[in-house]
Amino acid sequence: MPQLSCIGLAGPTASGKSAASLAIAQCWPVEIISVDSALVYRGMDIGTAKPTAAELAQVPHHLINTLDPLQSYSAADFVRDATRLVGEINQRGRTALLVGGTMLYFKALLVGLDDMPQADATVRASIDARAAALGWPALHAELQRVDPATAARLPPLDSQRIQRALEVFEVSGRPLSSFQTGRTHNPDSPLAPEHLISLEPQDRAWLHARIAQRFDAMLAEGFIDEVKRLRARGDLSTDLPSMRCVGYRQAWDLLDAHGNMLGPAQLAELRERGVAATRQLAKRQLTWLRSMPERRVIACDVPDAPARVLESVQALLGAPT
Repeated sequence: MPQLSCIGLAGPTASGKSAASLAIAQCWPVEIISVDSALVYRGMDIGTAKPTAAELAQVPHHLINTLDPLQSYSAADFVRDATRLVGEINQRGRTALLVGGTMLYFKALLVGLDDMPQADATVRASIDARAAALGWPALHAELQRVDPATAARLPPLDSQRIQRALEVFEVSGRPLSSFQTGRTHNPDSPLAPEHLISLEPQDRAWLHARIAQRFDAMLAEGFIDEVKRLRARGDLSTDLPSMRCVGYRQAWDLLDAHGNMLGPAQLAELRERGVAATRQLAKRQLTWLRSMPERRVIACDVPDAPARVLESVQALLGAPT
């Protein structure tokens, strides 16, 4: 049996997690569990930088291509599925390698989940109507008045999270931040805080350059056509979590505005919007990571970063087999 039931590999988008996870899989008997709220969706391949078919064939992957974009997937769903999968992987004599950048999922697995209010369609509709009339920055200001702690960590255009925070307050009468109890670890979690490896840049400009390069590659690989195919289904909209993913939301809005056709000027605007949104995502991811003080930080922007990752894994799992 492996020495540990699981280890985690986290980091902001474009920090090199996928390449590092495949290098780990070449050296130790692991199976990868995706910690990514977008990779669960089928048909969303280019815009999520999903592993290729060849990469998926190198090592067993889990929680990738499991849902239709019409479906929702929550942190509670992830904790349930990941906990089950860790046990199944261990029964096969392997270590589970949890890899991704959805920090809420990592936090939920490490700390546990509070008993949050359920979604309320009527309240959400009311919030959306106010947003349509006033704009999301105005609702962010509204959130600032009732839940300043949550508002401080959300950008003014983060519609999904602003909506949820206002919904929680209106349904429960309590700010969202009051449900986040400050616990540091859930003793029943399969993942220990000190077994989380985190790839983080020393120079934010390095990460920004990688983000821009990745977005350019996505556009070259046919990202616009991928979004058009999703739009052509007729049953998807930007109200769904899947279509709110970074890149997809910006592309969808521009296609709406320009009759499903994007010329050079619109493509340049999409690139600008998509890169900016991805930078904001990376900033939030790094903020989440800083709230996990026991993580093992590895600079991802140094030449020997891959070797440092393998050394850190060896310290946890022992010498490669």
